[in-house]
Amino acid sequence: MNVSAWSIRNPVPAILLFALLTFIGIGGFKALGIQQFPEVELPIVTVSIGLEGASPAQLETEIARKVENAVASLSGVKHIYANLTDGAALISVEFTIDKDSEVAQNEVRNAVDSIRASLPAAMTDPVVSKLSTAGSPILTVTVTSDKLDEQGLSWFVDNEVSKELLATKGVGLVSRVGGVNREVQVNLDPALMGGLGVTSSDISTQLGRVQQDASGGRGDVGGGVQSIRTLAAVQTAADIAALDIPLPDGRQVRLDQIAHISDTAAERASYALLDGKPVIGFQITRTKGASEVSVAAAARATIEKLQATYPQVHFEEAFDTVEPIQENYDGSMMLLYEGAALAILVVLIFLRDWRATLVSAAALPLAIIPTFAVMHYFGYSLNLLTLLAMALVVGVLVDDAIVEVENIERHLRMGKTPYQAAMEAADEIGLAVIATTFTLIAVFLPTAFMGGIPGKFFEPFGITAAVAIFFSLVVARLLTPMMAAYIMKAHPQTDSRDGRVMSHYLRLARWCLRHRLITVAAAITLFVASLAIIPLLPTGFIPAGDTMQTAAKLELQPGSTLDETRASAEQARQLLADIPEITRVFTMVGAFSGDGGPFAMGASADVRKATLNILLKKRHERNRTQSEVEIEIRQRLQALPGARVTVGLGGEKMQIVLASDDNKALQIAATAVTRDLRTLKGLGNISSSASLQRPEIQIIPDYGRAANAGVTAQSLSSTIQMATNGDFAAQLPKLNLPQRQVPIRVRLDKAFRKDLAQIRQMKIPGSHGMVNLTNVAEVRMGSGPAQVDRFDRKQNVTLDVELNGRSLGEVIAEADKLPALQTLPAGVKRQNIGDAETMAELFGSFGTAMLIGVLCIYIVLVLLLHDFLQPITILAALPLSLGGALMALLVTHNSISMPSVIGLLMLMGIVTKNSILLVDYAMLGLHEHGLQRFDALIDACHKRARPIVMTSIAMGAGMLPTALGLGADPSFRAPMAVVLIGGLVASTFLSLLVVPVVFTLVDDLVVGIKKLFGNTRPAARQ
Repeated sequence: MNVSAWSIRNPVPAILLFALLTFIGIGGFKALGIQQFPEVELPIVTVSIGLEGASPAQLETEIARKVENAVASLSGVKHIYANLTDGAALISVEFTIDKDSEVAQNEVRNAVDSIRASLPAAMTDPVVSKLSTAGSPILTVTVTSDKLDEQGLSWFVDNEVSKELLATKGVGLVSRVGGVNREVQVNLDPALMGGLGVTSSDISTQLGRVQQDASGGRGDVGGGVQSIRTLAAVQTAADIAALDIPLPDGRQVRLDQIAHISDTAAERASYALLDGKPVIGFQITRTKGASEVSVAAAARATIEKLQATYPQVHFEEAFDTVEPIQENYDGSMMLLYEGAALAILVVLIFLRDWRATLVSAAALPLAIIPTFAVMHYFGYSLNLLTLLAMALVVGVLVDDAIVEVENIERHLRMGKTPYQAAMEAADEIGLAVIATTFTLIAVFLPTAFMGGIPGKFFEPFGITAAVAIFFSLVVARLLTPMMAAYIMKAHPQTDSRDGRVMSHYLRLARWCLRHRLITVAAAITLFVASLAIIPLLPTGFIPAGDTMQTAAKLELQPGSTLDETRASAEQARQLLADIPEITRVFTMVGAFSGDGGPFAMGASADVRKATLNILLKKRHERNRTQSEVEIEIRQRLQALPGARVTVGLGGEKMQIVLASDDNKALQIAATAVTRDLRTLKGLGNISSSASLQRPEIQIIPDYGRAANAGVTAQSLSSTIQMATNGDFAAQLPKLNLPQRQVPIRVRLDKAFRKDLAQIRQMKIPGSHGMVNLTNVAEVRMGSGPAQVDRFDRKQNVTLDVELNGRSLGEVIAEADKLPALQTLPAGVKRQNIGDAETMAELFGSFGTAMLIGVLCIYIVLVLLLHDFLQPITILAALPLSLGGALMALLVTHNSISMPSVIGLLMLMGIVTKNSILLVDYAMLGLHEHGLQRFDALIDACHKRARPIVMTSIAMGAGMLPTALGLGADPSFRAPMAVVLIGGLVASTFLSLLVVPVVFTLVDDLVVGIKKLFGNTRPAARQ
């Protein structure tokens, strides 16, 4: 059934259909959230376990290895990572991509539960969670007040601010940065404790028993029923000081006689500073599936209400990741408008008819708007990749309509009425339009079903592009001919001669057809020459972005204090103060933010680490790119003494991971590789996790003396733990207040911890009374690893290399040649993880997608053309476009990276369009008009050159704003558009000359095969 003819005869159904699609599409657009990345939940499950005071080495032995062994036997496990720091173990289990994340989480939870009895009793309950893209903060806000002290302001954030924000739709987490926690401190006098013969553990345990409310029992007084409660909890620090504490030997002592009790702040763990001024901040994280922009707007509205309710507190936004997302959205929409306008302008210039231009232009909104409804149905959002798909196909969407309208225009010039011209032209061009559209869909759809992590991200990209292109076909077959039949006007019949350009082109096309071998040889030479460009192009993963935000992360040597870290962070801020592009610096001392990107997991606490979140001027307000500014930041911070510096919000970097069961060999290898890496030129900071050693006070029991005194290792460690740090947080006695519980920490006075001699004299309970620690153990200064990293149940060392503007592929190639990496010690292996692994996986996935795309194009063409060999003619346009694409990358100084590979993938579908239009009309001339092959090809070149050039220029114009870097951050988009425009220019020029020649060669092959099997062709085809 000819749907175009049916639509022309019955225009009302088509009008109503598109009115309905437009209405649904607008509703879908309004419901779509705006995010940075697609909502991806990968089969990566994390197990977080805490054990206060435990060293990384202890966590490795007592927790990490046991959990790793438990989960290693699960089906589909790909990798197991473990990161062990002071008191915290994080084990990540990565499954194969086809594993259901919910099933993976349940299996990991069950595996951990099965070994719970063999894990330390004092550890916190394991937290098993899935990894998603909703893990990083979207807003950071600071609060200051002239009327509230730091403790009061901290509680205001924890209580009032958190309650209001968590009640806001889409807000999933509010975490405070800086400030202090309230705590009742019971600082014991070691001399008095020794005189009484008790330890801090005794006091803490007895205090917990005395100071608590308890329920239990039943009363039947007065014929009723009453519950019985014991109310022993006190309300103030003074009440705690007055408590009589029973001692184990039957005596009792008033608490304030042996300790100094104060209601104060807990030991500070972090600072927050805004441009060097102390503040208290809080970070807002969205829930899964919520729009980042919508959540930020709702959170800001809530903060405005809080500001009005509490005028004594001043709120100020310090840092956010939403503004770049909003700018990306605004810029992408502007690129859509600009691309659409340029494509329509091209149509107007060529056709010189506003009616024809209107008919063509209607295809754009009517193809894009229904796509939003499909995106909403699939649960997609307006993110980097879906907006990218829209921006790249905007020039394609008008193509089908242009081809239809141009053909109708040609029939109108023959003197036909618009109705007759639309009916005949739509029927004539129908197969070519369907073929071009389905070849494009055949290219985009495989990207939606790629394997691995890239497939998860590019599913929305492929589906969005394919759906938009499909709707453009529906518009071109249903609406465009119908609109042309009723809107366009008849043209007087003219016998116009070809213009100068067409005459020269037809002359050149005839020469190529008469000199086929020379033409094919020239085409092959150009293809080989284009392959020679590949070694000249650098390779990378993701180009450096320009989001007007960056960060400098500082790491001091293990053992550094919080105040030392603050002083170093402030010195770093002052070193950057006069860089003109920097507008604001928000410093988090004691917190080390994770890398940016879709799987940022927020910040980790460590008093020797700090993060300077740096806000830059907007892109159009500065002369330098973000990468250039980061290079200067990196150079200036080289003057910062005693600190490792990492600059950038994640981004592309090279990681070299060495793994071994032999820790000594691993350290030697890591040192050698680090030394060799520093010989490479142009790199930024090179950091190794191998050299992190923290100072320790090591207590080595004398087993003979300890046994004689009746002192066990358990009593030794628990006594020292309680004396120096207090009980575990979950077991601390609490001061019950109306809105919260304040922990009561019982330990020896801080001055005691500063004196190693006093620590040696600590009293340890034994079976024969109290003994000095020095009598049963050796107390010495030592060192141990500050962090232990494990990969697939082996210790590993990670070397992070900042590329400093160089391409990832180039640096990897240089690193692979280093002697230290080529001659690793026995037992030490190099693991391929990080950006290098992802880049290899990505390029492999896209290579597969390209092969599948070519196969799909061939299948589509065979089905539509009913021929197995002539589709080869159409596919001949693919290698012809490669030279233009690679040359465009070379000229614009872009690398072969993720966006340029996407551009090459998309180019495959676009360039076949030109060949389809030529071959389709040539076969029409052969089959229906009875022309000889040479005449049919020249006629096809004559009739189809104009629409081919028009559609190519329209597509190029549609992508031109993206290639020029207008609107949003061009770092990711521009290489794609450059590839497409370069490939489009080359393929359009070459396919108009080479494809007719390839057609004749394939046709000769068909004739030869048929002669071989005794089936000859008519003479007219020769």
